[in-house]
Amino acid sequence: MITSTRRVSPDKSEVRIAFSLDDNSDVKDVEDLSQTFPDLEQRLQPVPPCVSLRESVQVYKEHCRMAREFHQVKNEIAVLEDRKRKLLAEMVEDEKVAMEIAHLEEEFRRLTEENRTLVTVHKERAKQLERLCVNNRTRQDSS
Repeated sequence: MITSTRRVSPDKSEVRIAFSLDDNSDVKDVEDLSQTFPDLEQRLQPVPPCVSLRESVQVYKEHCRMAREFHQVKNEIAVLEDRKRKLLAEMVEDEKVAMEIAHLEEEFRRLTEENRTLVTVHKERAKQLERLCVNNRTRQDSS
């Protein structure tokens, strides 16, 4: 550990700087990152670093970060695919309902037209019956 204390200017307080040439903080972090990623194929699993090489430790950390991101993205994709499947099922159900509604509207139109026809025929028959009754009374009165 190397420590240096300097005063930048006479009116400023001292500044203390400490650093070590054999910084093992990366190595300590590597122990925390020793993990496997079940979503990754074996050939894509992070390879433990050579702890004496800072670049190796950094590459390992980056690889682990990318593996976590891959896991997160894979989970998000699974959630979105599930949502897509549910939406497609809803869409199919909505199409069935729409077809049933169209069928019912057509049936309603046909029955409404049939009802109008029957009402018209009923009115004509009622008028015809009324005329027959009047004719029948007229004949009975004349006899």
